[in-house]
Amino acid sequence: MSGESGLKSYKVVTHGCQMNVHDSERLSGLLEDAGYVKAGPDGDPDLVVFNTCAVRENADNKLYGNLGQLAPAKSRHQGMQIAVGGCLAQKDRETIVKRAPWVDVVFGTHNIGHLPALLERAAVERKAQVEILESLETFPSTLPTRRESAYAAWVAISVGCNNTCTFCIVPALRGKEEDRRPGDVLAEIEALVDEGVIEVTLLGQNVNAYGSDLGDREAFSKLLRAAGQIEGLERIRFTSPHPRDFTDDVIAAMAETPSVMHQLHMPLQSGSDRVLKAMRRSYRQERFLGIIRKVREAMPDAAISTDIIVGFPGETEEDFEETMHVVREARFTNAFTFQYSKRPGTPAAEMEDQVPKEVVQARYDRLIALQEEISWDENKKQVGRVLEVLVAEGEGKKDDRTQRLSGRAPDNRLVHFNPRLRGSDDEHGTKPEEPVRPGDMVTVEITYAAPHHLLAEGPALAVRRTRAGDAWEKRQAKAADKPAGVMLGLPKIGAPAELPLAAPAGGACCGD
Repeated sequence: MSGESGLKSYKVVTHGCQMNVHDSERLSGLLEDAGYVKAGPDGDPDLVVFNTCAVRENADNKLYGNLGQLAPAKSRHQGMQIAVGGCLAQKDRETIVKRAPWVDVVFGTHNIGHLPALLERAAVERKAQVEILESLETFPSTLPTRRESAYAAWVAISVGCNNTCTFCIVPALRGKEEDRRPGDVLAEIEALVDEGVIEVTLLGQNVNAYGSDLGDREAFSKLLRAAGQIEGLERIRFTSPHPRDFTDDVIAAMAETPSVMHQLHMPLQSGSDRVLKAMRRSYRQERFLGIIRKVREAMPDAAISTDIIVGFPGETEEDFEETMHVVREARFTNAFTFQYSKRPGTPAAEMEDQVPKEVVQARYDRLIALQEEISWDENKKQVGRVLEVLVAEGEGKKDDRTQRLSGRAPDNRLVHFNPRLRGSDDEHGTKPEEPVRPGDMVTVEITYAAPHHLLAEGPALAVRRTRAGDAWEKRQAKAADKPAGVMLGLPKIGAPAELPLAAPAGGACCGD
């Protein structure tokens, strides 16, 4: 409900990829700039905004199910508004208000900055407002932002995609690639660092194609090197690249720029040349494995993850075995694996030879088993290593019960650790003089490896309090003076975790 101050409350529900999470930060910033406040855990918000995804077959069912559940709340809460944005809104447009006439606003991927005005117009005119633009009006990074982390931030360097992958509808919904000027990107990073941020993740639907809109094929590697010169910025990551555009100058920039982490998310999708051609993926198995070899030659410690689609139309057992071969050769740290599902409006949805569900499931299970074995073997190689971990908030589900903390190693591996310091008090170490905070750095020795995380069971070797930890502490103190709110979910350090309705990429929307 509206707070004691009389300000309207809002809640943003995000489905999809990192780009959607980043857009939701913009939506939250816009709403707070317009006078809204984050909704508390109880009661009905005055406004609910759905930021949707369209890349999964059941995306519309998910949305309309959620809208149906909200209908009774709107009936009992006079003045409540519901808005739907994102990729599904861009695709379905007027269909949304026809199927859910209690929705007040439908807006697309190109006009998120119009949301406050559309809400006001809907309230005044007492009818739904549907506004879908076909091209970007304002680059989202120029809009107000309510970032969910004090120490790690997304920075969009481009929007849209020029690829035509047959399984992906995102280019039709996000438009052609548009790049930000390098100076604008670097200025945003510098401003974030001034606020306490020590890690940034550069975002793009096809992040390493950056420069195609600027006429400079080496623009991305130059951007990495320039960002690496920003004082106070300790970690730089990016997602998601495309093998087609991954060039040697990018590998060199990663290897030679200390603050660029030796972590790479490189979507494979399939190991079969025949299937890659049907997907319109402009590389083949030899090219992909060649990139992996070059990365490992330049950065032997690099952790490489990927995306794989199982059961693409026409995939044979021989095709699937080619994928398994690449997985064995590449030895990915982890893989986001997905069973193919039709995306309405994509060429693949109309292809013949759709693979039977039971066949897809059996192949998927085999792939998961192989990748689990490889992930565990690769993580075991970390045992005995000393790593500096950036402490995170909300990463460890068992942290409260185990009295441990969690964070990310430089290569983005998840590490659970003992927050006590090595000392003589007892076998568990001594308590640090000041609490360890999200955003601080802790040096630990890895003692155990599981397929998806590492453990540092002994006392920490050192704790380094940072400006990022200071920023987190200030934000907590400020939040304590306000009513409790419903959070969007903290953007994870490094490559974001899988979100509901995630794209097949585990990367930025379209799986490039």
